[in-house]
Amino acid sequence: MIHVVIGTKAQLVKMAPVMAELQRRNHPYNFIFTGQHQETIPALRENFSLKEPDVVLHRGRDITSVPAMLVWMLRILFLAVTQRRKIFQGDRRGGVVLVHGDTFSTLLGALMGRIAGHRVAHVESGLRSFNLLHPFPEELTRLLVFRLATIYYCPGSWALQNVSGFRGEKIDTRYNTLLDALQSALSGPVPEHLQIPAGDFCIATTHRFENLYSREVLERNLSLIERAAGRMKLLFVMHPVTRRKLEKYGLLGRLESNPRIELRPRYDYFSFMRLVSAAEFVISDGGSNQEECYYLGKPCLLLRKTTERQEGLGENVVLSGFEQSVVDAFLEHYSDHRRPPLLGSVSPVQIICDHLGAGGSA
Repeated sequence: MIHVVIGTKAQLVKMAPVMAELQRRNHPYNFIFTGQHQETIPALRENFSLKEPDVVLHRGRDITSVPAMLVWMLRILFLAVTQRRKIFQGDRRGGVVLVHGDTFSTLLGALMGRIAGHRVAHVESGLRSFNLLHPFPEELTRLLVFRLATIYYCPGSWALQNVSGFRGEKIDTRYNTLLDALQSALSGPVPEHLQIPAGDFCIATTHRFENLYSREVLERNLSLIERAAGRMKLLFVMHPVTRRKLEKYGLLGRLESNPRIELRPRYDYFSFMRLVSAAEFVISDGGSNQEECYYLGKPCLLLRKTTERQEGLGENVVLSGFEQSVVDAFLEHYSDHRRPPLLGSVSPVQIICDHLGAGGSA
């Protein structure tokens, strides 16, 4: 049996096309939700027409603080040992547990799968920054999951090479499953509630721990974002954790008082991708946003020192390193970074589902 372990919004976005394809093929799967993120999860399931989770391991608020994270992880590991038959729907051994990416839910899913005697298949495997502190703890999480996995779905030859030293079966999906998700998001009509500015505009969004942990870091990033707002209207898409940090350090008013910056709430995936597709360029610290912009051929400025992804680097994606000169050069010549979109080129989801043997009813 196929078991899909999901815990965060980003994971669900990238695994939703896989789950939707399994449903289309009438191939049963067990949807295990760790509950790391709760907000926007129902909207995402609606976007992709996914069934409700078969197993929910945590209900309540999003897991954001370190103490809450530790308690949550220990509780789920306890459940994995004491209730593994219930979690895996009576599938004792020999199933496949699909985990995705580099979150704590990824690691928990891999551990749960191994405890229950199943094979662990890692989707988006092989990505590396080769720096344990950037991004932290994602780089460390990936290395641990590499050791637990038995199947590696790698988005390209570079990722494939990065897991060549680990035992297990390696499959090149060529691109990330995010490509399938993006194609789904842009295939339908523009959501009625979405307000897209009439003139040129750009988008900024930031949410990673290394960009929020201190007032000094936040002020540095705001200064760079404000430079972009000096050139055109900027929509700042606000993650809840970002708003909390801005309020904590007394910086929210700085954005609210800037007439060239409009604060927007976090959107469901389909709405956000429509907004991104209409923007001139995107400023983000998100690896998923880097990939989405690459597939769209959209200029993207990464607010990071390093990235574990190769998509778009040297083409439409510029790694800022938080250097003002790099940011200014991008803002001056962002149109030079436009590239033709890759939509419709290949389906990583089809490659994964075919490999899993999901050809029809089981």
